[in-house]
Amino acid sequence: MPPLSILDLSVVTTGTPPSAALRNSIDLARHADRLGYVRYWLAEHHSLPSVASPAPDLMIGQIAAVTERIRVGSGGVMLPNHAPLMVAERFKMLEALFPGRIDLGLGRAPGTDPVTSHALRNRLDGRQGDDFLERLHELTLWETRDFPEGHPYNRVLAMPNDAPLPPLWLLGSSGYSAELSAQVGMGFAFAHHFASHDARDAMTGYRRHFQPSGWRQTPYAILAVAAIAADTDAEAERLAASADLSRLLRDRGQFGPLPSIEEAQAFPYTEADRAAIARHRSRLFVGAPATVVEKLSPLIAATQADEVMVITAVYDHAARKRSYELLAEAFGLDRQT
Repeated sequence: MPPLSILDLSVVTTGTPPSAALRNSIDLARHADRLGYVRYWLAEHHSLPSVASPAPDLMIGQIAAVTERIRVGSGGVMLPNHAPLMVAERFKMLEALFPGRIDLGLGRAPGTDPVTSHALRNRLDGRQGDDFLERLHELTLWETRDFPEGHPYNRVLAMPNDAPLPPLWLLGSSGYSAELSAQVGMGFAFAHHFASHDARDAMTGYRRHFQPSGWRQTPYAILAVAAIAADTDAEAERLAASADLSRLLRDRGQFGPLPSIEEAQAFPYTEADRAAIARHRSRLFVGAPATVVEKLSPLIAATQADEVMVITAVYDHAARKRSYELLAEAFGLDRQT
């Protein structure tokens, strides 16, 4: 089985306020470090009641400080929201403090709605539209120092200038993201848990078209999936009721905290609702460890994934830790004693 990693959204539930969700992330990261997970990535979302952390760089520092082996990174920094120099400075700082343990994953989307996106950017500059490629190029130039002769940025230092940028990853849910990752020669992480694009097409296309670069000499593709494991299939299905209702409500434009199992069980589902939940289950792997592995294995083989990154959104924090523990055992991770 491939290596296993974690994508954490610092999930807010109807019984867990955002501040507690952040502390749960730190606790889960310690747990993942002991279990032998390879990476622990934090997402960036804004004005979303179910996600507590809008600043992955701050959480990365907190988590790296209390863990020992696991790589810690962003899944990802939404580059449209930030000046590239600021991203370079913050991740060079993290790399200086935790050398060899930091990842810089970058996203093309703002990670929020248009109004919040405007509030994030309206004092930064006057650029409009999709300027991701321009920002990505500038970010890499702070590392390579290949600004044109006479460019004013040649006099600017991204400090600490003796620390390199961490490995760069592009995140995506489309064929375009895969093509771009291959073209610039960076690692690629595909978001199967919400993508409508075919994961096999994106990930094999990335590998097929990869161009070696100063960032990577060989392709490396991470498959990010949503999964919920428990000791039995029945218990996993019970835990998944929260995620099923949350997804259903999001599709209706209702973005609240993750509901409890009891709230989900009491919800008055229609036949159309149940059909929608069944369709959504194609992006959620639920069951006992052997069941999850059986369901995941064909997708891992089809995509030729070098690594699997799991996001588990369940109401109870102890159940979430147990889910990751069971998956670590099923994937044969090297647990720290």
